[in-house]
Amino acid sequence: MIARFTRFPAFLLAAALGAASFAIAPARAIETPATYVSLMDFATGEIIYEKQGNELMAPASMSKLMTMVMLFDALKDGRVTLDDEFVISENAWRKGGAASGSSTMFAELNSRVPVRDLIYGVIVQSGNDACIAIAEALAGSEATFAERMTERAREIGLETSTFKNSTGWPDEGHLMTANELAILARYLIETHPEFYEIYSVRDFEWNGITQANRNPLIYMNMGADGLKTGHTSVSGYGLTASAVRNGRRLVLVVNGLSSEKERANETQRLMDWAFREFRSYNLLEAGQVLERAPVWQGSSRTVPMVIATDVALTMSRDARKGMEAKVRYDGPLTAPIAEGDVIGQLVITGPGLPTRTYDLQAGTSVEALGIFGKAMSALAQLISG
Repeated sequence: MIARFTRFPAFLLAAALGAASFAIAPARAIETPATYVSLMDFATGEIIYEKQGNELMAPASMSKLMTMVMLFDALKDGRVTLDDEFVISENAWRKGGAASGSSTMFAELNSRVPVRDLIYGVIVQSGNDACIAIAEALAGSEATFAERMTERAREIGLETSTFKNSTGWPDEGHLMTANELAILARYLIETHPEFYEIYSVRDFEWNGITQANRNPLIYMNMGADGLKTGHTSVSGYGLTASAVRNGRRLVLVVNGLSSEKERANETQRLMDWAFREFRSYNLLEAGQVLERAPVWQGSSRTVPMVIATDVALTMSRDARKGMEAKVRYDGPLTAPIAEGDVIGQLVITGPGLPTRTYDLQAGTSVEALGIFGKAMSALAQLISG
């Protein structure tokens, strides 16, 4: 068997892009004072720009996204209802209330707050008291809840994030990465869309006190509809944000900025830049035939190689050179071959981007020849050389 590499017919990709030449080189780097940045294309889940995106950092209140995923999961499973009431314990009141000097819902000690209101208390008001009440109700203690947060994080693909509390309050070992915050935001939007709309609510009143949503982007008429700010003396000012323009959604995470003003200005600038700079292209559809591979001693001399999944890439607008797409397989293939068998790969490479590999499947079945057929096939091969 010989490994074969065939350059993918360029006209197919060119037609998908509407141009004769194309590339997937990264966009020109943008300068930013943020210490950590992650920019994700929502549709593909690709991280299309990052700055220390895989470095662990203190996420502050942005980790409350995980707290809400835990609650939304419980609601979805039927373990909790929106009408259930959770108690504001002395622990929640002291550690998360106004007396602690932290973000708070201003829930009264020993009061019972409906789950539907606690959701707004966390999302809009960033209430630490609401978070602790949720943690204690679901797990018995905040420490146990934090352990479960970490376990759930692993299940949804957060490989390095570790939680020590429900609020994001500074705690040694309570760490996330910007890229994993982007993954978490995408998961929340996709899995719990019925609750995601709350992230764009601008204010909420509880106990006679109205507080405004701290996310500056939702007030800027720029398509932003979430998600969560964060700030401590350790983390600096951060924001996990998402916005939609012309049907396209991006997720942006920044952290380590110096002030609320810088956070507002920088996140707006980065989001505007991202929508200008990047475009998503649907290159191939699942089932499309890319090549016909030769078959040894089969009822057909070739078998169609079809792409197993849709192929979509997010590319910078100014990138025009450097992309390579090749079909790779060991050939000739040997019969029998069943329709759907993986018989090769499509390999796409580009400057500055990781190699992308997609399975190619047999588009039809090819039966093995009988003894006479094999003899005739071998004779034909001998004659043809």
